[in-house]
Amino acid sequence: MRYQLILALGFVAQFLSRGEETGGGKDWPVYGGDPGGSKYSTLKQINRGNVTKLKPAWTFSTDEPLTPLPGKHKDPAFEATPIVIRGTMYLSTPYGKAFALDAATGQQKWMYDSKIDQKGDYGDFANRGVTYWADGKAGAGATCRERIFFAPIDARLIALDAATGKPCSDFGNKGIIDLVDGLHRKPEYKGEYEETSPPVVIDDLVVAGSAIADNHRAQSPTGEVRAFDARTGALRWTWQALTLESTGAANAWSILSVDLERHLVFVPTGSASPDYFGGLRRGDNRDANSVVALNSKTGERVWGFQTVHHDLWDYDVASQPVLFTMRRRGVDIPAVAAGSKTGHFFLLDRQTGQPLFDVEERRVPASDVPGEEAWLTQPVPLAPRPWIPQTLKAEDAWGINDEDRNWCKEKIASLRNDGMFTPPSLKGTLVLPGNVGGMHWGGAAWDPDHGLLIVPTNNLAAVIRLIPRDKFAEERKASRIGLEVTAQSGAPYAMSRALLRAPSGLPCTAPPWGTLAAIDAATGAVKWQVPLGGMPRMPEEMAAKTGSINLGGPIVTAGGLVFIGASLDANLKAFEAETGAELWRGPLPTSVRATPMTYEVNGRQFVAVAAGGHSDVTKIDNKLIVFALP
Repeated sequence: MRYQLILALGFVAQFLSRGEETGGGKDWPVYGGDPGGSKYSTLKQINRGNVTKLKPAWTFSTDEPLTPLPGKHKDPAFEATPIVIRGTMYLSTPYGKAFALDAATGQQKWMYDSKIDQKGDYGDFANRGVTYWADGKAGAGATCRERIFFAPIDARLIALDAATGKPCSDFGNKGIIDLVDGLHRKPEYKGEYEETSPPVVIDDLVVAGSAIADNHRAQSPTGEVRAFDARTGALRWTWQALTLESTGAANAWSILSVDLERHLVFVPTGSASPDYFGGLRRGDNRDANSVVALNSKTGERVWGFQTVHHDLWDYDVASQPVLFTMRRRGVDIPAVAAGSKTGHFFLLDRQTGQPLFDVEERRVPASDVPGEEAWLTQPVPLAPRPWIPQTLKAEDAWGINDEDRNWCKEKIASLRNDGMFTPPSLKGTLVLPGNVGGMHWGGAAWDPDHGLLIVPTNNLAAVIRLIPRDKFAEERKASRIGLEVTAQSGAPYAMSRALLRAPSGLPCTAPPWGTLAAIDAATGAVKWQVPLGGMPRMPEEMAAKTGSINLGGPIVTAGGLVFIGASLDANLKAFEAETGAELWRGPLPTSVRATPMTYEVNGRQFVAVAAGGHSDVTKIDNKLIVFALP
């Protein structure tokens, strides 16, 4: 989870996806726009013809500190995507606050401070959003009939009255559940187990995953997905990807999706612990690095599709599964799209988990590390074919000048580099895509008007090296900025990892370093691909071609637009959905590492995005910027 980084209803769930309960398509009632995470809006007041006229309508600041917690080095990451319900906006913050705002003006209605444990050592000091639920059995005007579920970073699940922001006393312990309670294996320190993403609600149950620190130890906390009664907080079911005592994690730290009609919860899982040595967790580690469909009423596994067997590269399924309808040969197929950090994009039958395009098991390199048994094959989709690089040879090294290029060439030549899925080694292994992805937690968006899946990606290599246990203290002492050295306690090897960057700080991979692409869902073909944003402090004419490292997702509107921030330049960008042409940039106080959203109030459409900045690269901030037509 380091370097990374929904709603549904009970009684009225069936209405939510059609909009009756929340405003007829005018709201953004769920983190991903709808329970299936399509990130699509039917609004079209803002369209291709007038998007250039967008101006800031209002700005809201959380007024939280812009510095790390006392004694900690992680900057706060304002990554929230707000939701809007009938003119009220709800959002959350890394410091554990939830806000309700007037969605037309930004005026604060209430604020709840969960008073997070500020002594925690949080790997991702972020919170991506909250979840709404209406109790169809409660009388109109009853306290907590409408609830906001909020899971702050210190791993609690909190139910708030949507009208007042006060905890719902009938839920859990005076409105709060400690999510550490009940784990099969608990964290060793505050922050090893945390919450960064909003829960989902379906069938009157609130379902939560967890974020678990990478590479601290082999026997990490267990990554249970749990469902609680949305009224009382009583535990209803638990599901766990792995039950091996020698490992942990395989947790769902990203956003879950739900199919209200079929009573399914779609769970994206990460790697088993530790990420880079699997000798203690032999086998394919089924249901890690997977999309798993669970029965929402019982928690029983309906099906699972594994994107990486016996992961040794931190290749999580980092993004929210996207539920959409594929139309093929005149037939509508309920589908789910699953993106992996590998850069592979799997389109699956939503009911069975079977691939909708052929997937080939390909032989991959063996490990040369004593005690490791790398899996012999890995799944590769034949469509959509990968549209980002997955190999890098020394002769392909890029540099902005001769010094950078020669340094990169020599570094690549010194590493184990036998193609994609080369296992980590003692000499150092080149991994492309690196641990940031490929596809990352920003995820894809579905454009039903053109049958396109809109996907942001990164093109960055990393260097992974395993460290014999007796050398760990020495290596850690010599660690430098940009190099992460962690213990992997309980395993015979510690590890180090770093993005492969030249002395100038720019990547050794040839640009573009970040792209936005449109995939034709019916054929798997790449319809268009364009650079996404630009790197700071580069000449403007070059930045337009290089693209940028990006974290955060896109949204699509019926106005024919794709909105996305995500990159290191301080702009919200609008692209034409059908062609990928960039139409507009809206200046922001800093860069974005959140997914935007859109909504309508009083006949006016707004587009909102959290501008939080990127640690060590751009200014850290805590402002929500909301645009509209004049």
